[in-house]
Formats: sequence, C-alpha cells, structure tokens
Amino acid sequence: MKKIITVLLVLTLVGATLVGCGKKDGANKTIIVGASSTPHAEILEVARPALVEAGYELKIIEYTDYVQPNVALDSGELDANYFQHLPYLEKYNKENKAELVSAGIIHYEPIGIYPGKTATIDALADGAKIAVPNDATNEARALLLLEAQGIFTLKEGAGINATKNDIAENLKNIEIVEVEAAQVARSLQDVDLAVINGNYAIEAGLSISTDAIEIEDKDSLAAETYGNIIAVEKGNENREDIKALLAALQSDTVKQFINDTYKGAVVPKF
Repeated sequence: MKKIITVLLVLTLVGATLVGCGKKDGANKTIIVGASSTPHAEILEVARPALVEAGYELKIIEYTDYVQPNVALDSGELDANYFQHLPYLEKYNKENKAELVSAGIIHYEPIGIYPGKTATIDALADGAKIAVPNDATNEARALLLLEAQGIFTLKEGAGINATKNDIAENLKNIEIVEVEAAQVARSLQDVDLAVINGNYAIEAGLSISTDAIEIEDKDSLAAETYGNIIAVEKGNENREDIKALLAALQSDTVKQFINDTYKGAVVPKF
C-alpha cells in the first residue's frame, strides 16, 4: 500500500510538472491587444485569420479614449496596443515614467479640416472658432495644418510642440477651441471649422476625400512622424507573438483592406 501511494505521488508530481511546462509554453498563445474601434480594431479583425494560422488567438479590447490603452499596456493588462503615433507614446512615457516602445508602424491617418458653421477657409469671419484636439501632439499637428492654410502664423521653431499660445500673427482673431480628440467631430455644429483625427472622422461618418476642406499630404513629414504603431512594453518588441502580430498586420491582405475600405483616410505604411 505504501508503495502504491509513493507511485501515485510521483505520478502526480510529474503530471503537475508537465502541466506547468505546458502552461509556460502556451502563455503567449492568446495575444491581447487594446485598440481604438475605428480603424484599428477593424484592421486587427482582418489580421485575425493569419494569426490563427500562426497558432495565436487574438483578443481585442476596444477603447474610446487615448489614455486608457497605454495605462492598460503599462500595467501588463495588454500584450500590445494599436491606436497612437510615436510622438504621443513618447509624451506618455515622459509624463508617466513608463517604458513603452514601438514594435512597428502600420498606417498613417491624415488629419483634415472639416467645415462647421463656415463652409470654406476663405469665408472665415473675424473671431471665428476652430476646434482642435486638446492633447499636445495632435493639437500641434492641427495648428501646423491650419498655419499651412494661411489662417495664422506660429512662432518660429514651434513645430510639433506648438500650442495655441504659439500663435504669433492672427489677423482674423481666430479662436482656437481645445476639445478632447474623440469629441471634436461632435463640436462641428458649435464651431466654424474643426481639425479632426482620421479615426474619429471615420467614426463620425465623415469622408476625408469628400468632406474635408484640407488634409495633410500623405508624403509630408507628418506622414512619417505620425504613423500609427503597435506599442509594447520595452523588451517585448522581439517576442514571438508580437512578431507574429506584426507579420499579420503588415500583410498584403491587410494593405488591400485598408486601401479598399478607407479610401485615403487610412494609408498603409508598410
């Protein structure tokens, strides 16, 4: 009897060891990615079959803001997120003492100027209101696009760090209204013009090709600077599951989907 108990104990320990090893080997079989609903989650869905073929399940958690996806990634709740460009990520790292990095670039979303109460830039009246995203990187991007249309001029060297306080010459006394990025499209009825991020314009049913007055050039510095990335915790960028995620996203199938679906509102960068 004692011998039987000893054998059973050994078998139990061996089984537990094997289960433990199997759990370790399969720990990354499910990839959890945080994403904005449009277009990021939609693009991830197109990449799903390639990931399944590579042996990975994909879990997508959708977010409606630009803060929580990085908080969740930084806390280890996500394996990666897909919603932001590198300047925004770097600003988050600096402000939160985080170590998130880019594993690769997927696409670029040109921002556009959309009409609200006023139909054209030339028709802007003195004191007109223009809504822009209120986060630092996207506000600067919006101000640079407005400056390029001759609406005002910015202080020399303001560049990608520009704020409305850097407006140097404002002959029409344009008022810049800072709005949370996800809400800018909803403010159109209250302002003369609005500068809207590509993903939120899509969500609002706006077409960058037919509704926008002006857009960023796809070959501009902005296209390189503000490409949307897959972000991960530092040290995870070469992990096998992250490599598989990138390969699935940077595929001809995804490229065709982006081009056919978004008609210039989303531009592949691979």
